[in-house]
Amino acid sequence: MATRRRFLRPVLYASLAAVAGGGVLYYINRPRRIPGSDPASVPPPRYSEEGKLSPPRFPLVKSRGEQITDLKRSSGAHSTINAIDGATSSALGRLSARKEEPSIAGQDKQDDAEPYDLLVIGGGATGAGIALDAATRGLKVAMVERDDFASGTSSKSTKLVHGGVRYLEKAVWELDYNQYKLVTEALRERKYFLDTAPHLSSWLPIMIPVQKWWQAPYFWAGTKAYDFLAGSEGIESSYFLTKSRALDAFPMLRKENLFGAMVYYDGAHNDSRMNVSLAMTAALYGATVVNHVEITGLDKDAHGKLIGARAKDRVQEKDGKKAQEFSIKARGIINATGPFTDGVRRMDQPDVPEIVAPSSGVHVILPGYYSPSKMGLIDPKTSDGRVIFFLPWQGNTIAGTTDAPTAILQNPIAGEEEINWILSEVKGYLAPDLNVRRGDVLAAWSGIRPLVKDPKSKNTESLVRNHLITVSDSGLLTCAGGKWTTYRQMAEEAVDEAIKQYGLKTHPLLRAPRISGSEMIDDAAPLDGTCQTHQVRLIGAHGFSNTLFINLIQHFGLESIVAKHLVESYGDRAWTVAALSAPTEQRYPVRGLKISALYPFIDGEIRYSVRHEYAQTAVDVLARRTRLAFLNAQAALEALPRVIDLMSEELQWDKKRQEKEWKDTVQFLASMGLAKSKLSVTRKDVESGKAGEYDEHERKLYSRHDQPADLMESDSKFSSGEKPIVSRDSPVNK
Repeated sequence: MATRRRFLRPVLYASLAAVAGGGVLYYINRPRRIPGSDPASVPPPRYSEEGKLSPPRFPLVKSRGEQITDLKRSSGAHSTINAIDGATSSALGRLSARKEEPSIAGQDKQDDAEPYDLLVIGGGATGAGIALDAATRGLKVAMVERDDFASGTSSKSTKLVHGGVRYLEKAVWELDYNQYKLVTEALRERKYFLDTAPHLSSWLPIMIPVQKWWQAPYFWAGTKAYDFLAGSEGIESSYFLTKSRALDAFPMLRKENLFGAMVYYDGAHNDSRMNVSLAMTAALYGATVVNHVEITGLDKDAHGKLIGARAKDRVQEKDGKKAQEFSIKARGIINATGPFTDGVRRMDQPDVPEIVAPSSGVHVILPGYYSPSKMGLIDPKTSDGRVIFFLPWQGNTIAGTTDAPTAILQNPIAGEEEINWILSEVKGYLAPDLNVRRGDVLAAWSGIRPLVKDPKSKNTESLVRNHLITVSDSGLLTCAGGKWTTYRQMAEEAVDEAIKQYGLKTHPLLRAPRISGSEMIDDAAPLDGTCQTHQVRLIGAHGFSNTLFINLIQHFGLESIVAKHLVESYGDRAWTVAALSAPTEQRYPVRGLKISALYPFIDGEIRYSVRHEYAQTAVDVLARRTRLAFLNAQAALEALPRVIDLMSEELQWDKKRQEKEWKDTVQFLASMGLAKSKLSVTRKDVESGKAGEYDEHERKLYSRHDQPADLMESDSKFSSGEKPIVSRDSPVNK
């Protein structure tokens, strides 16, 4: 018996170890559902036996002019509204003529003169999220934005959807529960984010270089803790790479002192297109959503309680007309203006103390060859202790960010000191044979983070990115702070508080539109009057799949890179964008005239953005509908004439408006890193090619101005001793 026990015990222990090890291996390598990899909820249309294909029929949003009419109607002024401005009237005529397309449901709800349940000031991520949340709970809601959707912080992020590994590190070492709570909340929201807009977001592996052997277990423990906190909301598990495998995955990495690398997963997204999609989805669900409408004052009753606001349409001013002020009535007002939060709060109470500590975050865009197309990198300890990301984005590479106190400006300009600091840090972890040059910066911008102020903090870097919801004595509800990843949670809490503060009643949305353009999906099914935004799919999500671009190529004859871009930017609405694109009159591609030869943006996007996304200025198109201004400021300048011409056709701009658009857009491009020498260029300069001329400093950065080199001795036209890699007129050859 004793002998049997001695024999069975090792076998039992070995079996238990094998089972435990197998369980761990299965957990690490278990099958995962990767967002965006599932087949489309609504399959693409198929060809009939006659060879005809009927593209999807999507519901339309109201025109911008109709939305402004609804705003005015809320104050009982509908009897005095007789006309809409000419530009939107023209667009309205086109849309109303398309009777074959279904209109949005629930429009009759906003045809009365009743006040809105909620008026949301601010059209960034938070404001658009609040509008969508309130609309899908059956509330009557309006959202107005002074500039354009995502015109501020929401378009100038690092393009990550993440919990924040550095916040987790701080939470552990500083025993900070707020930091920990922020990470867990963000990891949960990250999954919702990727599920509701799979065409605009994706998973991205991010590498952490390990330079000392003892850093490996430290980073391993940190990334595994990050995986653990994500739980079922996570995706692939983090893993370790040896030095050789790290260099194979990221060839640009510096080899010296490299021990290996840890790789973990986070999300990446197209921030401004996500913001626009939120706003347009809210509009489809019945919200009144308008950009370029400025709130000029707040209205109160005899008891000092807010009952509405005064506003004006800034587009009228751009057209050279006087903007008439009008009233908007609402039972509750929500301030979601990001860095400009305190400005709206001072409208309500002039002596109110500030609650926002603005922080500047500078990013630079470098050519795509600086990073692999599917792998990012994080430097957890820069020269001054901050963190810097180095990520592939839209075919280029984004590097940033800085973190310093700043003044609040509409379009802040990235300083040379911050740009050079980022480039200096980039040099530190890239191979020394890569020459990181200032001339490689294609664009640079500064975004203002609306951090919640902590009176005990000495610097903005230590401020928590948590959000704050407050209500003033007059009833102004303010939602401030937070970050892109947690916009949905912020919106849910803000609407919950608004319902309680203003005594609002939600109800199921029985007549929700078929956003998918198909009867196959009932978008109203989960909308029972409670918050359901974690499963409300945005415009473009229903028919999206990773192979949808093939259908577009086959039907429209689009260039492959263009088709992929359209699907990743518009989802199933890429069908409409492609249909709005002009024929090229070439054998291939058949459709889609590029507005810049360097990037896949095409003419159909400009038409779509005006007709379906309320684009009103050239900056709206170049910066927020397409991302050309963020990717390459010079290319945006060169595309500007084409953009203005297309928008003039759509919005009936006269010469004065076209000239204003030129000046305003060039001025905006200065905040995107456009060289100072280009700020005075005219349209004629661009069209004649003079805008592409370089000053002496810029000429020294490249050899593109030299004649082709003759490197073979038998073909050489140079005398012995001359250097063939430079021109004959070069001083070197004299």
